[in-house]
Parts: sequence; structure tokens; C-alpha cells
Amino acid sequence: MQAHELTRKAGDLVAGDRAAVHGDKHANFANIAGLWNAFLDGKNGKALTASDVGLMMCLLKVARTQGGKLNDDDFVDAIGYIACAGEISQTLR
Repeated sequence: MQAHELTRKAGDLVAGDRAAVHGDKHANFANIAGLWNAFLDGKNGKALTASDVGLMMCLLKVARTQGGKLNDDDFVDAIGYIACAGEISQTLR
């Protein structure tokens, strides 16, 4: 895809009725922020790792389950992110 096609598709997504699937974006982002803040507070100032990214993306998917309609993709994506985080964490030890 070319840049203009990507921006048009992104524009269609954010202007569309994603609230029906994921809930209100303001509430959803606030929920994600709360989960990420709790996670980061537990890191005690330590730098994020690649595994942390997978965990935080899983938290994003958990947050999305709290609003909108049931969306199986949220659960599938959360499983994928947590599995990737588990795999990556094995290389960090």
C-alpha cells in the first residue's frame, strides 16, 4: 500500500463506528492508561524489555474487552501477544 492509501484506510477506521466494537475511545484509552500505569509502577524504574511490550499489548487487548461488543479478535490477539512475550522472555534470561 502507498502512503496515501494507508492514511485513507486509517482515517476510515478512526472515523468509523469502532466504538460499537471497542467502546468509546476516550474510555478505552483511559482504561489502557490505567493498566499500563499499574504495570509500569511495578517495574520500579527499570527499563522496558521486548517481553514487556508483549505484556503491555496484551493489557491493551484486555482493556478493549471492557467496552463495546464481544470481539473474539481481542482474545485471540491477547493470546498471541502473551505467547510472544513468553517466547521472548526466554531469550532475556
